[in-house]
Amino acid sequence: MAEAQGNAFWPAGTVLKRIAFVAANNEMATEYLRRFTERYGNVPVAEAEVVVCLGGDGFMLETLHTVLLAGTPVYGINCGSVGFLMNPLVEDDLPDRLVRSQGAVLHPLRMHAVTQSGLVEEALALNDVFLFRQTRQAAKVRIQVDGRIRLPELVCDGILVSTPAGSTAYNLSAHGPIVPLSANLLPLTPISAFRPRRWRGALLPSSADVEFHILENDKRPVAAVADFTEVRDVASVAVSEDRSIKTTVLFDPDQSLSERIIVEQFTV
Repeated sequence: MAEAQGNAFWPAGTVLKRIAFVAANNEMATEYLRRFTERYGNVPVAEAEVVVCLGGDGFMLETLHTVLLAGTPVYGINCGSVGFLMNPLVEDDLPDRLVRSQGAVLHPLRMHAVTQSGLVEEALALNDVFLFRQTRQAAKVRIQVDGRIRLPELVCDGILVSTPAGSTAYNLSAHGPIVPLSANLLPLTPISAFRPRRWRGALLPSSADVEFHILENDKRPVAAVADFTEVRDVASVAVSEDRSIKTTVLFDPDQSLSERIIVEQFTV
């Protein structure tokens, strides 16, 4: 889930003095880290008013997780291969561009996974939580929404719950719907569903509590992944949006995340 913002994130006249730069491990990002640091300085992330992330979408996601609990806004500059969450690479007038930037407030999904041995693990996801078979055997999954069984048995490679911001990522590759930020919806998308063969998934309200129960888990083991956290041999997985936590992604004017998601729906 995300809340779109149409105005500048900071009040007019704001002067940003504490900017933290972080860079992905590639030649281009490392070079521009040096350039931006020489030009604008660089403070530790924990002391920053804003974090500028140099890299691609993968490194942006890592950076957002780093500042998730602190709530520090993040402005991405594309120095990677995929730049859906990033802004164009421009060296000049960066502090002014930051002050004029617009924000999208993102709330993560919280995954509560219980393994076959009874171990409980929790993790947060800004893109998606997905389940995937660990062996050649297809997974069998029972799906509950708000305590009610909606699908007694799904035979599949896997299944995922996506945030609106993440709906253009793995969810889209699995033929799930792109969801506008303001829709208050979470896509529930099967991955290579075998039975029921024609089931294409569902759109759930962002308040939904989703539970997956793995059937025949000793014969058909399943892993659960929340962004960067993987849990093997799960018996059940609960997923819900955690609105007590938020992070803000910054974009240049007229390049908001809401606009990018709309444009993506018309990309062929």
